[in-house]
Amino acid sequence: MRILIATDAWHPQVNGVVRTLTSLARSASALGADIRFLTPDGFRTVAVPTYPGLRVALPSRRKIADRIEAAAPDAIHIATEGPIGWAVRAYCRRRGLAFTTSYTTRFPEYIAVRSIVPVAWGYAVLRRFHAAAAATMVATPSLRSELSRRGFTNLCNWTRGVDTRLFTPDRPAELGLPRPVFMSVGRVAVEKNLEAFLSLDLPGSKVVIGDGPQKAKLQQQYPDAVFLGERSGQDLSSHIAAADVFVFPSLTDTFGVVQLEALACGTPVAAFPVTGPMDVIADHPIGALDHDLRNACLRALNMSRERCRSFALQYSWENSARQFMCNVTALRPGPSLRCTQHVRTVEL
Repeated sequence: MRILIATDAWHPQVNGVVRTLTSLARSASALGADIRFLTPDGFRTVAVPTYPGLRVALPSRRKIADRIEAAAPDAIHIATEGPIGWAVRAYCRRRGLAFTTSYTTRFPEYIAVRSIVPVAWGYAVLRRFHAAAAATMVATPSLRSELSRRGFTNLCNWTRGVDTRLFTPDRPAELGLPRPVFMSVGRVAVEKNLEAFLSLDLPGSKVVIGDGPQKAKLQQQYPDAVFLGERSGQDLSSHIAAADVFVFPSLTDTFGVVQLEALACGTPVAAFPVTGPMDVIADHPIGALDHDLRNACLRALNMSRERCRSFALQYSWENSARQFMCNVTALRPGPSLRCTQHVRTVEL
């Protein structure tokens, strides 16, 4: 089965959407899927206002049609609601083609913190976008419930996984910092709520891995914190494994794949009790959730690193890919994957 995935987020961007899609493509091939991507590559791009390091494509209708027709897909999935997503949506609607979408980013909240656009307006636009899809995939049960309350329909589950061969407790980096080490990884931008972490009165050291438009400001505002820039692959894994607690201060992520990556490294998680952390951590002894993030950080210090690793081993990208395939094959007549077996969702 050949599946075309349209996405506005792609390399060299470093984020959960890109990691999820590349991991999906690798794992889906074992299930007989040939996944191809329609990305910003080859299109003219412009910088996103207030975020000059992030660019979006400006695709033409003709080029979008040419790429879709050259791929000759059996199914089309739209991963993002940017210009490419809207263009592929329009192509499918003009030709009466069924397609699926996924809700991966809280754009209404992201836009609201950077502008005067009300959150309600953003959700009205996204409802319209996803209403045309045969199914909209969401990562967690709590997000599915939230979107349902906001008027979204045709929602289905698509959980996430973690590469437990890459992210391991083995070979932790030598940080040379006072212990305990509290670490956060991700885009250094206002929507990630890093100030909630950096402003805490904690023992030891605070470390931030990642880059983004807020980095220079936060470095100046919090000179005692250590900013290590972007890391990837084994280098990223070894740094996460070297932390005592992984701090996830975001209030807007729909899942947070990096939580599973931290757990796979044996590092317990401290977070707010919001969508994503509530679904992954819940009441399992692998992290702490609290409206008082400092309290969560201190409690997480006492969590078993072995239990964190064991928990992460239950979540594979193969199971995530199988669930994704079940969602898209449901649109086609004929044999499909067994969708009710061997797929562990994050309903904890």
